[in-house]
Amino acid sequence: MPTIKHKQFVKAPIEICFDLARNVETHLMTTAKTKEKAVGGVTHGLLKEGDSVTWEAAHFAIRQKLTAKVIYMQQPTEFVDIMVEGAFKSFTHTHRFVEVKDGTLMIDIFEYKSPFGPLGIIADKLFLYRYMESFIINRAIELKKLAEIKGRA
Repeated sequence: MPTIKHKQFVKAPIEICFDLARNVETHLMTTAKTKEKAVGGVTHGLLKEGDSVTWEAAHFAIRQKLTAKVIYMQQPTEFVDIMVEGAFKSFTHTHRFVEVKDGTLMIDIFEYKSPFGPLGIIADKLFLYRYMESFIINRAIELKKLAEIKGRA
């Protein structure tokens, strides 16, 4: 199972980082490249444990829907969401937040299984892993920008 791990230092309090990471509107801002929309479940505000949201986005020039559910939350240090419906066979995305000197360390751990058996494994090696890694990193960079602006306010 491919696993993407990314750490991002943010010069902002842990509470700001945690709340921005689980905010639907912030998610839309930080994924503008894929033109994401929240089209079902919780479509605005802060996600909490048990909430589901259906995202619609363009990946590889194809409009897709994906429903994720928050299965665990420990404020303000961690939450976990899983795919309950979508293009992957499965995924688990763990969002961790650690208070450090002068800010917060945001840690993303994204584990996924591609569909289509051996063809999915080939797709992982050829392009999907890099695509998902870039998606996770770019979203973290955008979250960092927003959190640091909010942290100065």
